[in-house]
Amino acid sequence: MSSTALFNTLPTNTPTRTTIKKNYSPPSPDKLAFLIDKSKNIKHILEIHAFIIRHGFQNHPVLNFKLQRSYSSLGYLQQSVNLFERTDNPNIFLYTTIIHNHAINNLHDKALDYYIQMLRENVEPNAFTFSAILKGCPFNFGQALHCQALKFRFDFDAYVRTALVDIYARSGDVVSARKLFDTMPERSLVSLTAMITGYAKNGDVDEARALFNEMDQRDVVCWNVMIDGYSQHGRPNEALILFRQMLSAKVKPNEITMLAILSACGQLGALESAQWVHSYLENNGIPINIHVGTALVDMYSKCGSLEDARMVFDRMKFKDVVSWNSMIVGYAMHGFSREALGLFNDMRRTGLEPTDITFIGILNACAHAGLVSEGWGFFHSMKNEFGIEQKVEHYGCMVNLLGRAGHLEDAYQLVKNMKIDSDPVLWGTLLAACRLHGNLNLAEEIVGFLVEHNLANSGTFVLLSNIYAATGNWDGVARVRSMMKESGVQKEPGCSSIEVNNKVHEFLAGDMKHPKSKEIYMMLEEMSGWLKAHGYSPKTETVLHDIGDKEKERSLEVHSEKLAIAFGLISTKPGTTIKIVKNLRVCVDCHTVTKLLSKITGRKIVVRDRNRFHHFLDGSCSCGDYW
Repeated sequence: MSSTALFNTLPTNTPTRTTIKKNYSPPSPDKLAFLIDKSKNIKHILEIHAFIIRHGFQNHPVLNFKLQRSYSSLGYLQQSVNLFERTDNPNIFLYTTIIHNHAINNLHDKALDYYIQMLRENVEPNAFTFSAILKGCPFNFGQALHCQALKFRFDFDAYVRTALVDIYARSGDVVSARKLFDTMPERSLVSLTAMITGYAKNGDVDEARALFNEMDQRDVVCWNVMIDGYSQHGRPNEALILFRQMLSAKVKPNEITMLAILSACGQLGALESAQWVHSYLENNGIPINIHVGTALVDMYSKCGSLEDARMVFDRMKFKDVVSWNSMIVGYAMHGFSREALGLFNDMRRTGLEPTDITFIGILNACAHAGLVSEGWGFFHSMKNEFGIEQKVEHYGCMVNLLGRAGHLEDAYQLVKNMKIDSDPVLWGTLLAACRLHGNLNLAEEIVGFLVEHNLANSGTFVLLSNIYAATGNWDGVARVRSMMKESGVQKEPGCSSIEVNNKVHEFLAGDMKHPKSKEIYMMLEEMSGWLKAHGYSPKTETVLHDIGDKEKERSLEVHSEKLAIAFGLISTKPGTTIKIVKNLRVCVDCHTVTKLLSKITGRKIVVRDRNRFHHFLDGSCSCGDYW
């Protein structure tokens, strides 16, 4: 190709085109460098490269540097490598570029190889070299390179120090990250975000928030880190509040923001907020792609609206196995077992293969309906038909299925004969089944095993204490509680929440802190009158304390979910559905009371507890009293 033809193929907005056509002369290296910078596709870069070779500029350091960088930025890393290896005596800029090209492609081993080669060739690194090789670097490499940065005295360079802060923060060593951060001459937005990310990922969201509050400027990345930190570490209400502040600050959220906030709404079970967020998505042009659509399905399922979840699912143009899994798990969570199994068959007909998550949903669906034989069939088919190795979560689902159905010995044998290590959650599931069926002997045997193997946790002791209490063995209760006190183990308090007018209200048992406590307790008295008129008798045997019957009745009256229901009754219009989220399993007495209240008030009451959703309507529950 002639040189004139070459330049005719370059973009029409290239300022040299008209000049070249009128009076062509070979461009200088400066003009070639300018053309490389302006070219945005591989065809033009290849043509310019050919022109450079033809006119003898192939060893020009600036042109090689720019070509190398352009090849990499366009995704042609191998061409960049080929060019580097054909260059005689590459200088620091070429080494830095090839190191950077590999680092940004997560090829850190190769980037380190080039760094070592550079040192062997007696080419001394500069600050740009270190900031390039440290970008996204693994912790073990990062520590070694930190020593190198100290040796060459670049550790106080702002970019190098920021990269080091990021490495230590990502690895979980926030103490070292903070030491580096605190000695920075200036704190940039990037370094602040790196430090906030480190705190947030390691669960110290309060320290992250303290730094976040100090920031003069915030971009969407740091807002995302803070919102996701709250969402990932069990503080969804704060995530939602911060999202509203982000909108007030006129910062436009992106897909990452929305995925975090959809997760937070799902955790809260806050349907009004969920619908508002969904509306925000549609009204602000954020595309509902496969990731956002799947998150919406999951959110609506957790917020108690399978209708909205299924509507989003059906509207999705493209669905992967994760999307199907979300809908299957949603049906299972609500106890709609046959629908979950039917959807599994529909998914198979599309040609998609199930994953281990699919089977968690299917086995849970079987557990909620007591489908023991079907559950065994799916459990065995995982490996035999689909080549999926069972994980501890699948064994947990089977233990839950067998235990709730009363097959305690089968569940116990399954756990004892597992080929993989069990965990406290699985043993806790078996203990809960022992409590459900009053099998004290097996419960004591399991607890002894867990204590002996250092597998016992707070749930272990609480369940054993509850089993003793349910059988009237108060000496056993005192003994277990003494063990808990000595071990520093504390029982998780029951907490129920309800959303009214886009605000989430939380209640603990006997809570008196709510601004409307007086009205709530007046409604509790009124509810008590309704219940007695309908033949209700408090199930005092469920109170796990050695106190008198009157005290037991009073204890039952102020359970957190009853306070939440009372608040819902005084705060919403007649006929409005009341939705409650509880962090623990709903007790038998509260289950009975809620069934009666749904009939007395003519309201649908939806309760999401630790195990599943309960839809109470006209005196019945969707679980069929099997939960």
